[in-house]
Amino acid sequence: MPHEVDGSFVALPLRALADAALARARALGAEHADFRLERVRSAAWRLRDARPAGSSDVTDLGYAVRVVHGGAWGFAAGVDLTMDGAAKVATQAVAMAKLSARVIAAAGSPERVELAAEPVHADRTWVSSYEVNPFDVPDEEKTGLLAQWSAGLLAADGVSHVDASLMTVQENKFYADTAGTSTIQQRVRLHPTLTAVSVDPGGDFDSMRTLAPPAGRGWEYLTGGTWDWSGELAALPELLAEKMRAPSVRAGRYDLVVDPSNLWLTIHESVGHATELDRALGYEAAYAGTSFATFDQLGTLKYGSAHMNVTGDRTAEHGLATVGFDDEGVAAQSWDLVRDGVLVGYQLDRRIAKLTGFERSNGCAFADSPGHVPVQRMANVSLQPAPGGPSTEELIGSVDRGIYVVGDRSWSIDMQRYNFQFTGQRFFLIEHGRLAGQLKDVAYQATTTDFWGSMAAVGGPQTYVLGGAFNCGKAQPGQVAAVSHGCPSALFEGVSILNTTQEAGR
Repeated sequence: MPHEVDGSFVALPLRALADAALARARALGAEHADFRLERVRSAAWRLRDARPAGSSDVTDLGYAVRVVHGGAWGFAAGVDLTMDGAAKVATQAVAMAKLSARVIAAAGSPERVELAAEPVHADRTWVSSYEVNPFDVPDEEKTGLLAQWSAGLLAADGVSHVDASLMTVQENKFYADTAGTSTIQQRVRLHPTLTAVSVDPGGDFDSMRTLAPPAGRGWEYLTGGTWDWSGELAALPELLAEKMRAPSVRAGRYDLVVDPSNLWLTIHESVGHATELDRALGYEAAYAGTSFATFDQLGTLKYGSAHMNVTGDRTAEHGLATVGFDDEGVAAQSWDLVRDGVLVGYQLDRRIAKLTGFERSNGCAFADSPGHVPVQRMANVSLQPAPGGPSTEELIGSVDRGIYVVGDRSWSIDMQRYNFQFTGQRFFLIEHGRLAGQLKDVAYQATTTDFWGSMAAVGGPQTYVLGGAFNCGKAQPGQVAAVSHGCPSALFEGVSILNTTQEAGR
């Protein structure tokens, strides 16, 4: 059943504050102005060995005014929920734009801020897809379920410690601009995690974490059968015990079957960030790097094999980056980034779209709080499955000598998103099409184009899983965004495998 926006948020003087701010910006000569009021509630619970180890519950409430004046950006934020306060913040934003314009002129730069056109979306409301708001569930019920699951793991042989956590967010936004767009939105998301730790008598230790990804869902994600929690938790102790006994991998080249629980992170780092156009143009060079996928290669760069079809998507149900409208009033869309292995698109906001000749932004502006300016952020970037494609078991069955990679762990990638290394939660040796036990100390290493170019097959829709993370970082000052990445299982041929203990000893 569709939800309505939280009544306590709607009761705030949203439109009155926006009208006061936008009217002041217009009176001061702004070419464009937008107003964004946000309330973001974030809560988390942590348990250690089934006992409470900490909790937090924080609400961030405020608003921001962004303007274009004299061809330059201006931005200011405030918390005074009065008409005078909103007008004052708009005045500060215009003053900042005037100062920026003088600095730009003194530097001799001809660049002026212009925004790609966007249809007006007046009085629109959007609420994400969920059944039970986790903030409507008593805290005792949340911690009780985590404690129950933790106790079950602790009772298993070989499990020495268990860490459990649950993160929940409810994000409310009101947006209005001088073109006439006004939107109200509500997003709910959560991330439950359990990690089992084993310590043997000799002091050797290792851990294994649940594979359940964070999701744009409600409390039903933990209780309603969306994820097989009982099955995963029951299997975890024996999988961890097998990992503790597993032999160390022999470095070399292997065919890899990569599970969606691992591949989503490789997509995030090597495709998601690399196809942010502000990064490809050099705007992130001082902090988060650039991109090998430069703008002059659009339509020609062979990113991967012909099996590689990747979309940017702000509409995927339960996606962490799914919205109705972005923080520039642009309606959510889905579009191609890589088609048949060739780079065909980028992620855009309105300024970058106009600057590079695109008719319209694809809705990738986002600010993580009312005190931050919107920047270009990642959509749900996803590898598409093959219609009628093979199952994970069939992909494994096609491999004579290889490794099946499950779950994400550590990773490293260079500033151009080109050379990388990834590990995982567990690795299974494949011999003659069958799993032949776990390996440990495994990492796969490649360049982005070599790795995706080695992709020989992708699984069918039945293997597709929407993974993701709460903590994608970007910008200065730093901002954090939640983003999902869907993908099927996939087969990669002849990938370089490193032994991490040998590498650490060099």
